[in-house]
Amino acid sequence: MLNIKVLQTPAVIIDNGSGSCKAGISGESEPQSIVPSVVGQLRERAEEFYIGGRALSKKGALLNYPIERGIISCWDDMEKLLRYIYKHELKVKPSTRPVFLSEPPRNPLQNREKITELMFEGFKVPALYLAIQATLALYTSARTTGLVLDSGDGVTHSVPIYDGYCLPHGVSRLPVAGRDVTDYLASLLLENNPASVSRAKKSVVRVIKEQFCYVALDPKQEAEKKVEETLKLPDGNAIKIHLRLCQAPEILFTPKTIGVEAPGIHTMITKSIRKCDKDIWAPLYGNVVLSGGSSLFWGLDERIFKEIEQQVPNGVPIRIIAPPDRSCAAWVGASIISQLTSFQPMWFTLEDYKEFGVAGIHRKCF
Repeated sequence: MLNIKVLQTPAVIIDNGSGSCKAGISGESEPQSIVPSVVGQLRERAEEFYIGGRALSKKGALLNYPIERGIISCWDDMEKLLRYIYKHELKVKPSTRPVFLSEPPRNPLQNREKITELMFEGFKVPALYLAIQATLALYTSARTTGLVLDSGDGVTHSVPIYDGYCLPHGVSRLPVAGRDVTDYLASLLLENNPASVSRAKKSVVRVIKEQFCYVALDPKQEAEKKVEETLKLPDGNAIKIHLRLCQAPEILFTPKTIGVEAPGIHTMITKSIRKCDKDIWAPLYGNVVLSGGSSLFWGLDERIFKEIEQQVPNGVPIRIIAPPDRSCAAWVGASIISQLTSFQPMWFTLEDYKEFGVAGIHRKCF
């Protein structure tokens, strides 16, 4: 028999992402830990493995990212990552607290069932809940209806949500996100500054992306400017670049630049909304919420507004909301709703699991 007090214990919250997993305890205002979603092994000692930052810093380690484009693809490494988070980051026993996990929209049913089995059989959790990242991000902005553009490290989603429910027929997915911007920036830097950049680590390129890249309001006008900038790197060195730092994030608007035949994020938004009932177009256009680390580029919100304005009927109000804490918005949303008294009946408990099996998760989490 499940101890009801366990459900009243603050839950473990884990927002699983392609680039990092954000973890902490329900009721907190921010995650306690952010762990890179990577597992590393040494060629000569395959039985040894390293997690997160240790894997990235281990020279010669073979790196594997268990979450590809938002979807868990390597379950053995995912289990290692979760065990590391519980034991070394949160320092709690999985059996003592419910766990709230985020998931991408349209997460394959077999993946939902696999994570359910892993958490109950492998981690012995007393209760589980799964929720879509974009929906959680919308809750963080104190809304239940809106269009969330969620751009992380591995994937970008455009997700219409009405009255707290994701509208799956309107979801759009773009396999271009932060990691692609980093890779494209690295190629641009190498092309324009081979002497200065050839030895730069990927982590340095990522820092340049996060600190200096921006989105141009008018990319054609920006392209006419002559550019020579000096950037100070984290190691104290400085490099001169002949490169517009708006070029790399521009691939979010023109994915074909890197060979991806798909519409840009601005078109994704309008297509998602047009797939929904016309009666809710206005509240969706009026509540476009940005979420995820790759939505942090300076100027992104203004550019999206400009592009969408050209595609919608006259008189339809458009509002782009860019919360300052949007890189952790999904985690914060889970932290908020999981501590509500009204949420307690929502848990998929161990008793439910024993009665309905893995497929029972779809009855509670949809």
